[in-house]
Amino acid sequence: MSATLTAVPAPAGPRHNPKVVTALRRFAISISVLNIFGYTVLGFEQPWTWPFIALATSYTLEIVLELLGAHSEGRDPRFRGGGLKGMVEFLFPAHITALAVNMLTYVNDRVWVMVFGVIVAVGTKWVLRAPVKGRMRHFMNPSNFGIAVILVLFPWASIAPPYHFTEYLDGGFDWLVPAIIISLGTLLNAKLTERMWLILAWVGGYALQAIIRGLIFDTSIPAALAMMTGVAFVLFTNYMITDPGTTPSSKWGQIAFGGGVAAMYGVLTALHVVYGIFFATALVCAIRGAFLWSADVVTKRRAAEAAGTSAAKAEAVTAVLPVQQDCGCAGECACPAPAATAVCPGGCAGECACPAPAEKPDHDKVAVAA
Repeated sequence: MSATLTAVPAPAGPRHNPKVVTALRRFAISISVLNIFGYTVLGFEQPWTWPFIALATSYTLEIVLELLGAHSEGRDPRFRGGGLKGMVEFLFPAHITALAVNMLTYVNDRVWVMVFGVIVAVGTKWVLRAPVKGRMRHFMNPSNFGIAVILVLFPWASIAPPYHFTEYLDGGFDWLVPAIIISLGTLLNAKLTERMWLILAWVGGYALQAIIRGLIFDTSIPAALAMMTGVAFVLFTNYMITDPGTTPSSKWGQIAFGGGVAAMYGVLTALHVVYGIFFATALVCAIRGAFLWSADVVTKRRAAEAAGTSAAKAEAVTAVLPVQQDCGCAGECACPAPAATAVCPGGCAGECACPAPAEKPDHDKVAVAA
């Protein structure tokens, strides 16, 4: 009786790091709770049906694009195999993106503009991609990019006004909302996304650019710094700029990213560009994407050069063994090649052993008197 061995494929690894999945779950829960309180307590001005329209658009587009991507790449869609839990985890990013775009933009009563922003935000994950550790990853912050595109293409559109989050709060409770967001956001980013270096660089860089602009252009430094106390700034700091999918993981990469966004914001504001915080983030993400592509090209070029050097060395070794090659030894002899007229002793049976060198004649011996 013979046994047949069948290779069993190894189980596929998780799509995300468990910490990232937990972070996305808490992001999704936080922004959902904020929208519920926003429409019932805080004073959100968009129609209450719009979040549902945004979610339906985002979910549908995310699933359709994943099906198309899986078909073109010859793999199973990432939401299959995990049941309801797998589908929910797959839709976390789409959920966050849809609610963020609707919550942070004000497009009057033109719901199709909001829907367009959601489509751009979700679609950019499949268009603006770069190689990261051998895998294609999106580098543009989706919700930020969707908002930026709305602001560019529709000049009459705007960001949700500052009172949007505290319109119906008074008696000191208007400070409670940013305090809660800071507390929860800090815990989330410190324990799960691990983006505290980015936050510190962004906040410190923002304060620095406000002071520098005040000294150079004689603008109000207290007014510029006061923006850091608003709910919009706190939300952006804890839930927008820290997107783990489109920001660096290393300490110095985070510092460069956060400081770069702050510096870019300062430049755009000095040039009188409104809503510079969203444009600055999009520009820095684009710069990072260009860097990732450049690094990949350089890595592949060096690998090709190294392979070419190895091949040239192999050809050189083969070239110095012509007689052994004629004997069929294929360059396996380590000894120097014999003269062209020599015959490989014993063919290859003797493993191309070199013929013994001719004995050198002894010099004439001279008798030495004792």
